[in-house]
Amino acid sequence: MKYLLKNANVFIDDRFVRKNVFVENGSVSSVSDAFPPVLEGVSVFDFNNCFVFPGFVDVHVHLREPGFFYKETIKSGTLAAAHGGFTSICSMPNLDPVPDSLENLKAQTDIIERDAQVRVYPYGSITKGEKQRELSDMEKLAPYVIAFSDDGVGVQSYEMMEQAMKKAHSLGKLIVAHCELNELLGGTAIHDGSYARKIGHRGISSESEWREVERDIELSRKTGCGLHICHISTKESVDLVRQAKREGIDVSCETAPHYLTLCEEDLRDEGGFRMNPPLRSESDKLALLEGIADGTIDMIATDHAPHSAEEKGRGVLKSLNGIVGLETAFPVLYTKLVRGGIISLEKLVELMQKNPARRFGIGNALSSGQPADLTVFDLNEQYVIKAEDFLSKGKSSPFIGEKVYGSCKLTISGGKTVWQKD
Repeated sequence: MKYLLKNANVFIDDRFVRKNVFVENGSVSSVSDAFPPVLEGVSVFDFNNCFVFPGFVDVHVHLREPGFFYKETIKSGTLAAAHGGFTSICSMPNLDPVPDSLENLKAQTDIIERDAQVRVYPYGSITKGEKQRELSDMEKLAPYVIAFSDDGVGVQSYEMMEQAMKKAHSLGKLIVAHCELNELLGGTAIHDGSYARKIGHRGISSESEWREVERDIELSRKTGCGLHICHISTKESVDLVRQAKREGIDVSCETAPHYLTLCEEDLRDEGGFRMNPPLRSESDKLALLEGIADGTIDMIATDHAPHSAEEKGRGVLKSLNGIVGLETAFPVLYTKLVRGGIISLEKLVELMQKNPARRFGIGNALSSGQPADLTVFDLNEQYVIKAEDFLSKGKSSPFIGEKVYGSCKLTISGGKTVWQKD
């Protein structure tokens, strides 16, 4: 297919310029003021006042298939990604079977090859079955996985994580760590703060996260292994990563839209407010915002984690952990952070595309000769987030009912239209 995107504000060289984007043969043919000499057979879109971004990159997505297709499938999850402007996503390994061997990984990659609407990069697990008794077949998996993670469970043993980091370092792969020490959790479901005290519940301590962040940074220093820390939520974690970067340790981190825009004061007794880590205090949220402003936090990932309506319909204390986020991430962040005057639009693109693409070696810039992975948003269109509009099978989100700006009009992945509004 050939496409001409006219009169758009295009993100090039870290700034927005009004240009025409011509796509043919799966690549960006040109970004210029000119039109192609022949328009026959070209699909023309006039995107006056819209913004064209390089396709967003999400390094933390639960696609649930194989094993839990009633929650999400690779097809529904990647359609949701396209609807949210993402063209490259990394699939977490808490699946059945767990991708701890080439045979088990193939159960996932066969479906990806058949059904994925955007680019999907699977993780290999750190340990076999994510049971933490022995390492996965990391050497054989390494050429076929984006990195190694036991996401969903923190690796509890210092010795096991040290062994994993040494192996990953020798293979040139990142360790992507869900940092949570079970012995320090203290409670369940929600943060151990003001809301928990109000309802007489023992919540999850901040220390259970930041103590393992501290440990894994030390192991990264010791082994030389590149470390990426998932969904940080506490002010102590931000400080630890900031100091590690000052020391030159090869560490990066992400946080999620809900930790930047919500805190425990926003909690309601609904499954859409149950996630792990939990929403923390206002001071934690402010520290995270400072962390994205000063570059301590490298990227924003959704931690898209769909469940069935029954699993999320038991209130905040009894529902399963996880919310959907692919289809709400950009509009929520644009509305609350960019329009709210906290960060620039250019900074948001850096957090959602440029930085994750650079750290993980995936995604494509919006420039001539590059594969055509791009998305178009009308930033002036306001609407209410509704669960029935999601393409994901998961419908649970704390942002249901929120008024936001930023409607995705078109997403092209690999030169093919994978989402088009109207």
